Amino acid sequence: MGFGTLLWAPFRTLRRNPAPVFGTGLVVQLIAAIASVVVFVPLTVSAVGRLESAGTAADADAILAGTFGWMALLMLVPLAIGVVAGAFLQGVMVVEVATGTLGEKLGFGTLWRRAAGRIGPLIGWTLLVGLAVLVVFALFAGIIVATALIAPDPIAVLGVVGVLLVLLAGVAVLAAWLGTKLALVPSVIVLERAGIVSSMRRSWQLTTGYFWRTFGLILLVGLIVGTVAQTVVQVPMLGGTILAFILDPAAGPTYEAISIGSSVIGMILSVLVGAIAAVVQAALIAVIYIDLRMRTEGLDLDLERHVQSRDAGLPVTDPYEAPPAGAGSTGPAPTGAPTPTWS
Repeated sequence: MGFGTLLWAPFRTLRRNPAPVFGTGLVVQLIAAIASVVVFVPLTVSAVGRLESAGTAADADAILAGTFGWMALLMLVPLAIGVVAGAFLQGVMVVEVATGTLGEKLGFGTLWRRAAGRIGPLIGWTLLVGLAVLVVFALFAGIIVATALIAPDPIAVLGVVGVLLVLLAGVAVLAAWLGTKLALVPSVIVLERAGIVSSMRRSWQLTTGYFWRTFGLILLVGLIVGTVAQTVVQVPMLGGTILAFILDPAAGPTYEAISIGSSVIGMILSVLVGAIAAVVQAALIAVIYIDLRMRTEGLDLDLERHVQSRDAGLPVTDPYEAPPAGAGSTGPAPTGAPTPTWS
């Protein structure tokens, strides 16, 4: 597949089977949003009520400190739910893209059942990536805090922060490299039914020689999706703020009503656009995985044979099974074999 085909294939995946694909992304976004609301709204309401009844400034400070502590602790709840939901979405999109190449269109329930079978390793991989990010963040934060405690001189602290920013740039480059080399892990976990370590080795192998192509696709689609998402969400909210100021410069009831309305619209759009963005980015990884297997292992020929045998009523095996070690192209395709469809 050419670069342009790869670039737009994730968007065509969404168009080809929109109900179960977008529905899954929407469910994931709603679960994450509802989890945050359920966790933080009662805590915020309780904190506001306690602050209003606080007798002294010391009591108010203690309430605020406790509230922030609970918020930091409870943040683990939506974070954990988001990890599980995000891993499940990756599994669903891998299954959808893989079956789409064979001209199959699965329903909502079938997609979910197939993805659920590999949810354990997907969650494990997602947690492993999250733990790596957390360790780096904790290390940098710990250095800054230790510097402030040992040498409270602001100049010394600023110097350490400057050095850390330079190091952070290097870490970002390393993360981009590792992220690209290991980007195919979810696809390998689902389609080849491999473990986490085996999937890491397999992703590393498939991206060898195709690093910049893979990195460019992930970066470009991310920029497209991110720009569109920010535009769609921020423009109505900004427009609502401007309209509220024009109609009610004194920030009265009209200003508050318009501001609340624009915020609600922004939240709804954020969930909808977030669902589309998550689906497209997850589908992109599956598309890249299939393309690289076509280039290095002749997967396109295996898919053609599979489709021909299936349509002829012959017994077929899973065409996405990992090839034997050292296997490459499987030879010429059968004459007249149908080409798997992306549209």
